[in-house]
Amino acid sequence: MRARAVTFDAGQTLVELDTAMLVSRLVERGVEVAERALAGAQPAAWRRYEEAVTAGGHQAPWHLFMTSLLVGAGVAPTAATDLATWLWDQQPVRNLWRRPITGMFELAQELATAGTPVGIISNSEGRLAELIAEIGWAAPFAVIVDSGRLGVAKPARAIFEHAARALGVTPAEIVHVGDSRTADVEGARGAGMRAIWFGAAAHATGDDGVAAAVDAAAVRAALARWELIR
Repeated sequence: MRARAVTFDAGQTLVELDTAMLVSRLVERGVEVAERALAGAQPAAWRRYEEAVTAGGHQAPWHLFMTSLLVGAGVAPTAATDLATWLWDQQPVRNLWRRPITGMFELAQELATAGTPVGIISNSEGRLAELIAEIGWAAPFAVIVDSGRLGVAKPARAIFEHAARALGVTPAEIVHVGDSRTADVEGARGAGMRAIWFGAAAHATGDDGVAAAVDAAAVRAALARWELIR
């Protein structure tokens, strides 16, 4: 079946962790961490997150990622656990994932302008639509499916099916773009969608329904192969 619509994950696909903002938030709690230390600790923290997503759940993986990130950047484990809990509570109003990833919002806008239905499917905290509006990129998205509001998180089939219904297409007509192999790629494929695995860790999987893309240009090329963009 021909692809007709595109959905995007939010965190680490459309927006990434704003480490400068995180540094400033930690200072509010009397903790000083260098931004470069956070950057260096991210790869290991994301591996822990992916392991936790595979095991199931959303809030627990987020806490594990943030705790691992802070410990990797030099914060004592007990303090890191407490800070992660505080930052999670703050997420609905001071979301740390707000730095746009180069070219991705522009790609969503290009798709929407050409008449392709575009949406977001994200494991978020319940105020993702407000965040996307706040940073000025709400226009391309006909649908924003936030697990914090829906009560169902990726990789569950139901969240992808909900997005398909909201977009007015079948899951088989959607290409989903996301950075998590478990939540995004395997979740989308389990729901009958095609998928683009996005980010530095992405690689070929041997599945014809999955493309790998390290940046926005590669995502665009994959969408062109599926005739969603020219």
